[in-house]
Amino acid sequence: IDYSADRDSALKTCDEHFYSGQRQEANDCYLSLLSSSTDALIRAESAWRVGDLQAANAYFRTGVEINPESPRVRTRWARLFLMTHQNSDAIQLFEEALELNAEYLPAKLGLAAVAAGRFEDRAKALVQGVLEADELQLEAHLLNAQMSLEEGALEAADESLNEALMIAEQKGLPPLEVYALKASVDLLNDIVESEWTDLSLNFNPHYGDIYAIPAHFYVITRRYREATELLFKAVSIQPDLWSAHAELGINLLRTNRVNEAQHHLSLAYDGDPYSAQIVNTLRLIDSFENFQVLERELPEIEADVADADKAKRPGMILRLHKDEAPILEEYVASLVAESIDVFSKRYQFELQEPVVAELYPDHDDFAVRTSGLPGIGLLGVAFGYLVAMDSPSGRGEGEFHWGTTLWHEIAHVFTLESTNHLVPRWFSEGVSVFEEWMTGPRPGRHIPLHVLDAMKEDKFLPILDLDSGFIRPTYQGQIMVSYMQAGLICQYIESRWGQAGLIELLRLYRNGAVTAEAIEDGLGVDSNEFDEGFDAFIDSEFQSVLAILDDWKEHTERAHVAANEGNWESVLDSSAASIDMYPDYVEEGDIYILHAKAHEELGQIDAAIATLEQYWRLGGYEPGVLHQLADWLYESDRSGDAIEVLSDVIFVAPLDESLHRKLGDWFLESENGELALREYLAFLATSPHDEASAHYRLARAYKQLEDQEKTREHLLYALETAPHYREAQQLLLEILR
Repeated sequence: IDYSADRDSALKTCDEHFYSGQRQEANDCYLSLLSSSTDALIRAESAWRVGDLQAANAYFRTGVEINPESPRVRTRWARLFLMTHQNSDAIQLFEEALELNAEYLPAKLGLAAVAAGRFEDRAKALVQGVLEADELQLEAHLLNAQMSLEEGALEAADESLNEALMIAEQKGLPPLEVYALKASVDLLNDIVESEWTDLSLNFNPHYGDIYAIPAHFYVITRRYREATELLFKAVSIQPDLWSAHAELGINLLRTNRVNEAQHHLSLAYDGDPYSAQIVNTLRLIDSFENFQVLERELPEIEADVADADKAKRPGMILRLHKDEAPILEEYVASLVAESIDVFSKRYQFELQEPVVAELYPDHDDFAVRTSGLPGIGLLGVAFGYLVAMDSPSGRGEGEFHWGTTLWHEIAHVFTLESTNHLVPRWFSEGVSVFEEWMTGPRPGRHIPLHVLDAMKEDKFLPILDLDSGFIRPTYQGQIMVSYMQAGLICQYIESRWGQAGLIELLRLYRNGAVTAEAIEDGLGVDSNEFDEGFDAFIDSEFQSVLAILDDWKEHTERAHVAANEGNWESVLDSSAASIDMYPDYVEEGDIYILHAKAHEELGQIDAAIATLEQYWRLGGYEPGVLHQLADWLYESDRSGDAIEVLSDVIFVAPLDESLHRKLGDWFLESENGELALREYLAFLATSPHDEASAHYRLARAYKQLEDQEKTREHLLYALETAPHYREAQQLLLEILR
């Protein structure tokens, strides 16, 4: 809707037909203007309304050529680009308009709309600047309301909408977007039958955005099922609302309804071929033919005969790329099953549907899965029972601990489903981070340096404002700061109120409580008291670390400078000082690896082993380093510890054939045939260069498990590949005697 005061009056009659839902009358009216008007801008607007976007683009270009000094033409042309998802071109035109007239408010609002759509904090400042210049700018109030709703500030949103409604009435502007946002406020306040929906449909019975706009806020709050229901309503009353078809398709995909998703995305593409999101999501669905869908059962839980039905639990569905599935399936399935067992007990909730876990080897495919959501750039996402994430090959080797990511996302399944998706973002993320630290496959609490810096600068938010740190960050790195703060808050709750405190908050959220109510009713303190207690907790946990942080950085830097100079004695001194100051730090830039390297260079292998063992036990996971540690431990006759270390590499770099070959050999030596078999099967699945060796190793594992048939089978495979393989020949003769 164009709310500009300088919209040409010749368009008014056509606009009235259009906004009231009289589509045929509006179409005829715009076509008449298109043929009769000599004004390029009027022709552009008319062509746009009848759906001829190429003609509209051409007329806008002509309009700029005729009126090069007009900010109005450039701004409306920019809006066309914005509608066709060409944000960079739109921004350029908005900025050109402002070069012509630095105070042209519609252009400023255009830039604000782009920033708001990207969840950028600068949108607020742009809107505020517009309102300071003219408090009757309707779109500015709508953008304020939108951003407030996305952050959960419902009262602030309602205040902005009251202003917008008054302006619409005063200026005779269509109130449809105000109604849709008012209905959104009602829905987020659990008022399902909103009076604003009825008002909108009375004004225009074909206005699909009365459902599609509230659906957006359901998506932001991760209530995907409710969003899907609204989007079905949107496309039923306005079948050519392509954005709603697109969002419906994406939401259906989030709940694993793949065929329906493809149908609505195809409809959306037919009507809106300019959307990269639609195109990329359709390509993603096409790529599913390269994935295997694997269904696995969960072990039955113990139950009385009378409760036998309860013993049977929903299982899991894994969507793994066919090139990786033979390697990853066992590890992913085992970790999913373990996490479900742990969280079922810790949060006293049994899942009602299978968990769907998707692992994408192409990070761009995963990015498509999360498009349109705030906080992009992360490693995983949970939509409820469906979780999606990068596979281990989706990032560079050692860049992320995929086991921890999967553990984090399965925790989301429990917080979302146990509350019917009513849990606020900060608490769901906090529980997931807390569970990473407390129960996940990587031991210890891990806080990045920039979060410690933010902590030192007192950048943590009050509990009631924490969601905004995830949705619309105000400084670089704030999203990660918010993750860590949320995790620490859950640790604080558990330390003061026990696990029962976390469970009680989930119960209250499920019953519709907002955070202020949940904190007071569930924990017995108000939000201010809670913030004070949390601040004291942070002081007790981190005061000593924050006090030495600058000195730690200085010693760490000295160690790296000395390493570059080859001065290993100096490296040892500086790195030892760093470790003494902050022994728990094993994140990016940690000093343990360099400290061990100095010991190695000085011939002090035992000390190097001790250093790397401490690094590993604290949660350090650089795969090359752990391989070296495991080899040293094995050579020191500590094969059990070596196996334990190398097994942790599976959660970081499981596609490395040497990992599975070495682990299999060590398991076989320790007479653990089952695990040796698992590793050798993974080794074979990596398509090793020496395939005969892989089959020979499998034969040895099957022999240890006393499976003569499988032993013989794999020996024959080995000899088929390498007929003169002496060890395989000898073992075959042995089993045939």
